[in-house]
Amino acid sequence: MEIMNKNKQIRVEELKYKLLQQRITNTRFKLPMSFDDAKVYLLAAYQAEVERRHRVFERNEYFDEQLNLIANYLTGGSKKFGLMFCGLCGNGKTTWAKALQLLVSGLNLKNPINNLYYVFPLCNAKDLAMRSKGNYNDWRNVMRYQLMIVDDLGTEPREVMEFGNVYTPLIDLITTRYEEQLYTIFTTNLTPAQLEEKYGKRIVDRLNEMVEKVVFENESYRR
Repeated sequence: MEIMNKNKQIRVEELKYKLLQQRITNTRFKLPMSFDDAKVYLLAAYQAEVERRHRVFERNEYFDEQLNLIANYLTGGSKKFGLMFCGLCGNGKTTWAKALQLLVSGLNLKNPINNLYYVFPLCNAKDLAMRSKGNYNDWRNVMRYQLMIVDDLGTEPREVMEFGNVYTPLIDLITTRYEEQLYTIFTTNLTPAQLEEKYGKRIVDRLNEMVEKVVFENESYRR
């Protein structure tokens, strides 16, 4: 009986492996370094982005908390496939997004699956909504970028119309990236209640499964 159970377990494991091979599972993007090293690199990238804008970097306890959370999530501290930077205007969300884009480019990181260099495009939500009009094949490719930053989620129109047809581009994008587990970083000024009002409970539920939230509680740096 014990041998039969063992053989059955082996067959089940073989079946599970076979079924998994029928669908491509995207690897979870992460920085190939330790948590402490990631903090050093992320700090340098953030400072570079601030100085690029001819501003002075201001370090405070809010920034340090953000740095710790982001470094942890990006070095394997999460099983989710994305981040969401939430908070009011001007408190560093987009700067962080651009810093991550800059760091990935500067480190020449490669996807371990296809050995191609990672590219981390930053796309404004309004621009994405407009880009969905016209060439559908192009829009389908955009929705499936291996990595993507969606900046200012919630500022775009919920629906766009083309030739009498109504589309919901950001809902479609979120759904596609959720189903295919594509790593996405969002920035938004909307609260959870506002996100649900904008996109509906089903989409917000998917976002909750997709992303780790980093809440920016500091005041605006724009002064």
